[in-house]
Amino acid sequence: MRMCSSLLLLALPAMAGAAAPAPSRYADQVVRCESRDMERVHCDLEAPGGIQLARQLSERSCIRESTWGADASGVWVSHGCRAEFSRITPASARPTRRVIRCESSGRPQSCPVILRGAPVRLLKQHSAMPCREGHSWGVKRNELWVTRGCQGEFEVGAEDGSGFVDIPRKLVCESKGGLRRECGVSVQHRVTLLRQLSGTPCEEGRNWGWTRDGVWVDKGCRAEFSAD
Repeated sequence: MRMCSSLLLLALPAMAGAAAPAPSRYADQVVRCESRDMERVHCDLEAPGGIQLARQLSERSCIRESTWGADASGVWVSHGCRAEFSRITPASARPTRRVIRCESSGRPQSCPVILRGAPVRLLKQHSAMPCREGHSWGVKRNELWVTRGCQGEFEVGAEDGSGFVDIPRKLVCESKGGLRRECGVSVQHRVTLLRQLSGTPCEEGRNWGWTRDGVWVDKGCRAEFSAD
């Protein structure tokens, strides 16, 4: 059975190579919290600026407000979520994407995620089979579904309706053997060719183009693109 997983793309504060800091109430930046046998576990972590998931350790999904969350005294996990969590500090409070991976082996697959009305878009397609919204992937109240072999990473936007993280989304799409290839990514505005990788010239409208569901290449065009 295919697994779906949730992850956050974020960077931890650099700690190696620095002199040992003076003891303080916030000296330990990371705490490991583990739910075994599906029980709910609470781990103390003082974090005035908030808590973020640093590294998922379990095969089971760690999804905020579903299988983990934060309160005034620390972080809690449940339903088999095991992960490392860190404080949000000014150095780590950079924009991060909330990403869930969901994969279909051909049959429908459901991946639970707390949405509360937040938008979802395809961030990166991993399958050869195309991922097309409403056809091979979509969302319901609190789940993301995929089918017909669609496998990909999906970005969950802000619950307040402010949209997605404003970081360029880059992808490589390659036509090999002169065959047409579709590379899925949700497109709101446009796609720009950033860097040609093939000896064959990539010309928009002739051997590459885009739709709201992604980029297509043909006749030997291989290139890196940016989707807005």
